[in-house]
Amino acid sequence: MGDFVIADVKINKVEGRAMPLPGDDVDTDRIMPGRFLKVLTFDGIGAHVFEDERKAYAAEGRIHPFDDERFRGARILLVNRNFGCGSSREHAPQGLMRAGTAAIIGESFAEIFSDNCAAIGIALAAVSKGEIEKMMSFARHDPNAVFSVSLADKKITYGVVSAAFSTNEQKRLAFVNGTWDSINTLLSAGDSIEKSAARIPYLSGFAGYVRRV
Repeated sequence: MGDFVIADVKINKVEGRAMPLPGDDVDTDRIMPGRFLKVLTFDGIGAHVFEDERKAYAAEGRIHPFDDERFRGARILLVNRNFGCGSSREHAPQGLMRAGTAAIIGESFAEIFSDNCAAIGIALAAVSKGEIEKMMSFARHDPNAVFSVSLADKKITYGVVSAAFSTNEQKRLAFVNGTWDSINTLLSAGDSIEKSAARIPYLSGFAGYVRRV
């Protein structure tokens, strides 16, 4: 364990094109339909984000944002109020991440959804309703525009515009310091863990006990 190399997981800034996804109270059931909660791993789950809505849109002759070619490859999601409400399923942020989402800018986010996002490295930035509407309009007008979410100084820039955002300070610092990834944080203390384990009788003597039996 002492030889394990820890990757740099600091997230100071997220940049990329943005996808507008309007609507208040978009819940996790809509983001990831319940039947996909049966999967044993999250592999391939990104293809099923908003699957039922996308099918409904197609049946009505409309194009869902996640099927809109203008926003293919977008890394930043633009949303409205209370995004990610509903059930606590972690499959919703996992699906968004695997569909390419690295940051979400919106009016507000459900608390458990926010925690689940932080655990897998998706940055959330809260702005006012008027500000998000301007961002959505800008992205629709220029789908190739690059948005930058700076966690270091809590600013969003796009075009010639710069806007401040709010976020959970503890989560922000975890991104900037690289401690948001609990597995990497645990492994970075590998030597200390092994030394502590060696001092615990029922751990240090376990292998010998098994051999005697």
